[in-house]
Amino acid sequence: MRRDDRDDPFDDLFREIERMMNEMMGDDFDMHVERGETGGQTGFGTETHVDIHEADDVVRVIADLPGVEKDDIDLKCDGEMLTISAASDHREYDEQVRLPAQVDEHSATATYNNGVLEVTFEKSEDSADIDVQ
Repeated sequence: MRRDDRDDPFDDLFREIERMMNEMMGDDFDMHVERGETGGQTGFGTETHVDIHEADDVVRVIADLPGVEKDDIDLKCDGEMLTISAASDHREYDEQVRLPAQVDEHSATATYNNGVLEVTFEKSEDSADIDVQ
């Protein structure tokens, strides 16, 4: 059974946003936001919400992955870029996050609790000085 859109307190806001976007983008654009149940879609945005926190010696990445099981998360890092891949019944996540500093990818620790992934890296040492002979 589909919920009545009239019961949605944000319905007027969504309609106004649709109207403004359509007006701003011109005749060739028609933004239409589906509300209520929509064939397997969960209502999440198209991108994963990711926060990056940098301290003196660590970089912390926090990502929202609602509905994903811990075993379905795959993380890869090359020291500059973190790749987060995961899947739920309703959505697939595949995000590449550029880290604000070079990190030691072998120092990574990750926790996942209530749909929130947290990955912590130690920053790698500055580039080695090279003596010119």
